[in-house]
Amino acid sequence: MNSHFRALWTDNVRPRFLVFTVEIKGSTMALMIPSRPASSTLNRVGLNQAEPSQFALSQADAVDWLRTLPSESLDLVVTDPPYESLEKHRSVGTTTRLCHSKASSNDWFSIFPNERFGELFSEVYRALKKDTHFYLFCDQETMFAAKPIAEQAGFKFWKPLVWDKMRIGMGYHYRARYEFILFFEKGKKKLNNLGIADIISAPRIHRGYPTEKPSEVAQILIEQSTAPGALVVDPFCGSGSTGVAATKTGRRFWGNDLGDAALELSRERLNEAGATECSGFHEEIGESRPQLILGL
Repeated sequence: MNSHFRALWTDNVRPRFLVFTVEIKGSTMALMIPSRPASSTLNRVGLNQAEPSQFALSQADAVDWLRTLPSESLDLVVTDPPYESLEKHRSVGTTTRLCHSKASSNDWFSIFPNERFGELFSEVYRALKKDTHFYLFCDQETMFAAKPIAEQAGFKFWKPLVWDKMRIGMGYHYRARYEFILFFEKGKKKLNNLGIADIISAPRIHRGYPTEKPSEVAQILIEQSTAPGALVVDPFCGSGSTGVAATKTGRRFWGNDLGDAALELSRERLNEAGATECSGFHEEIGESRPQLILGL
């Protein structure tokens, strides 16, 4: 029996297929496996050439969309659901900028009720690889509801991080200046920089997409919990801030949202950041789909 291994090149940067052939009694069989993309690779002449970050966008219910992802395929989830307490705050006038008004050109979006946190966290946990992190933006009311449900799904809760918006906002009892970011872990993973504080300061976004977060905040989370080339996912991507942060740090991104305006804005911002859009998720994560070819 004779066997050999070779790579089939379709561009100047990386092999698109790895081929292992086996010859048995005059017949040859080959297993062709698509190669997994990397954040940076050595090209054929040995030069270090970085690939552009890739992204893919989908439009679906967040939980339904997560159910389509392969188990243990994601390196990090960073997300900011439209939690139900926002609707309560808006009804009493503390988040009026989130409606269609002079202060905002964007219509308000449907909330994601707390009663669905169980199915959301279960799907996030399933889709994340072992030894990974999950960050959830929320307010203090949502934190108390979300934490035990995420723990029931299997996550270890480490602590709430604080996003300091650096200027006070609206409110009646001590006006708001911060939001929480709940820090969860699947398995055991060390942060990349143990010198980062649990308070992250970045100015709030004025007159942007409703509840838009500055990409600088997500950038810190991404750099802390992943390496370049990792796949970062946001099932409530909104204006694409997490995706922009992923692109700036050399990670890949897949986002999902129900809103047409959100996806249009996300795509525009990601393209401006220099990312390349993929045709679908399997292309984006480089999922191997072996094909057995006979008679080569």
